[in-house]
Amino acid sequence: MSDIDKVKELRKLTGAGFKDCNNALKEANSDIEKAIEILRVKGISKASKKMTREANEGVVAVFGDNKKSSLIEVNCETDFVAKNDDFISFVKEISEINNSVSSDPEKLKKTIMKNSKSVEDTLVDLISKIGEKITLGRSKTIVCEKGKIFTYLHSVVKDKLAKLAVISSINYDDENDESFLNFGKQLSMHIAASNPIAINEKLIDQNILIKEKELIAEELKNNGKPKEIVEKISKGKLNKFIQDNCLMTQSWVMDPDKKVNEIIQSLKLSNLEISAFHRIKIGE
Repeated sequence: MSDIDKVKELRKLTGAGFKDCNNALKEANSDIEKAIEILRVKGISKASKKMTREANEGVVAVFGDNKKSSLIEVNCETDFVAKNDDFISFVKEISEINNSVSSDPEKLKKTIMKNSKSVEDTLVDLISKIGEKITLGRSKTIVCEKGKIFTYLHSVVKDKLAKLAVISSINYDDENDESFLNFGKQLSMHIAASNPIAINEKLIDQNILIKEKELIAEELKNNGKPKEIVEKISKGKLNKFIQDNCLMTQSWVMDPDKKVNEIIQSLKLSNLEISAFHRIKIGE
């Protein structure tokens, strides 16, 4: 094999540029395997430098079925790379892996991919090849034992990759009931648009409420009103925050005059229960 053929072969195997492949082969005395190792080491170095940059673009991938589904966010620096074939192939494969490991980040990183390398090693290679910072972001898996999982994707990039994705789990006895199926589809669309933080008040993270109370207190600080009036206003504002951000008390996107819990009651589907949901939007 001629030197130029070796460079071509090395480029094919690694995705590295012509100059980098040529230099690596010279350093490795034309040994392709050693040249791959050299590029690998240099690639890690380049990837480490890129990791200091911002990565606010990317996609959210959905994988699973109506009993177990997962979301995973993969970030990059530009929307151009978010549509790159190598990037998309990588995301599709790790979305399947992510579902199999139930969104356990450590298991995900160590899992071996189809290329016989781990996810974390493949990620380093991809960063070196594409030339942008790429990171694994938020992920979530939902399991539904009795009922069905519904998904919704907004601003679809390709297949099951989008800029915003939702999975929601609804418990109900008859999975084929038309009213149930229609509500499930609409609920995921509602969650995408309204971005609730919890199903109901009891499930709100207390740290969120503490932060909101602090913001309200700062807003009402030094307004000159008596303490008891300030406390009343503060309580009202907090209750309004809870109502606007809990799924069950939000205004139904398809009919804003009604709340989500009122829509559920109007369906007259006994034992229907929203058990879980998760929403991920790129850049949010």
